[in-house]
Amino acid sequence: MSIRSSAAREVPFLLPGKIVDVPGRGEMFVRHHQHTDSSVPTLLLLHGWTASCDAQFFMAYKELAQHFSIVGVDHRGHGRGLRPSTAFTLEDCADDAAAVVRELGITSVITVGYSMGGPISLLTAHRHSSLVSGMVLMATALEWRENRRERMIIRVARTLSRITTLPQLQYWFMKRMLPHGHEMRRFISWIVSENCRNNPRMIQQAGKALSTFDARSFAPALNKPSSFVLTIRDSGVLPHKQQALAAAVNAQIVELDGDHMAPIVMPREFAVATRQAVDLVVAAIQQR
Repeated sequence: MSIRSSAAREVPFLLPGKIVDVPGRGEMFVRHHQHTDSSVPTLLLLHGWTASCDAQFFMAYKELAQHFSIVGVDHRGHGRGLRPSTAFTLEDCADDAAAVVRELGITSVITVGYSMGGPISLLTAHRHSSLVSGMVLMATALEWRENRRERMIIRVARTLSRITTLPQLQYWFMKRMLPHGHEMRRFISWIVSENCRNNPRMIQQAGKALSTFDARSFAPALNKPSSFVLTIRDSGVLPHKQQALAAAVNAQIVELDGDHMAPIVMPREFAVATRQAVDLVVAAIQQR
């Protein structure tokens, strides 16, 4: 089986991209949309494990760009993200995101973190508090290794991640996940090409870092206006784990009737839920 040629690949709507030279870190590829109204908030999009900013959020780009400025980064080892020789840490990802935002001259952001982007969002707010005005957390957890079942899920996922950079397997998986007639099927080749940008070694390291993450010691004290998109059919990050994080940061909840792949399987609903969650945070910030 082979992937369709790039000439035949249909590409979805994407935000403008550019290279930002971040002192001490290197050149970072950034999606950067500046809204015509300079008073609107800036969203910092933080994607999940094995994804990229585009692969995670492209279905919501158009909806969000109508109302907000946006910065989107690829984490280390993911997509077009940095490829340092040092081991992957979630703390480095948070510091990368904060550094590129400051390099762009932006002084305040609302973080939007999906799955692994949730821990990175929490760490950004913890380590760079003055930069983060609010948080949108999505399909994520306060800690990731509390019981045997969850540790097993992480171990299995890390094992599978060794083969998910293979185009043939990615293409097979996407076709099984998206039935004939699904609006996302026309983007399968593009999604696969995005996922295959990942660095296998760093993806493995990222999975290990995620499996030991625990924010119980600092998340309740963050005191940031927050909302939470809760994927109520999620078997990867169980709903009760999501609810625990929402409670810890006193987040308002927006329910999404889907599983962990909801951004791809339910793109319209995902975009709407994301916008609703952002609006809740914006309203909470304005009331302070």
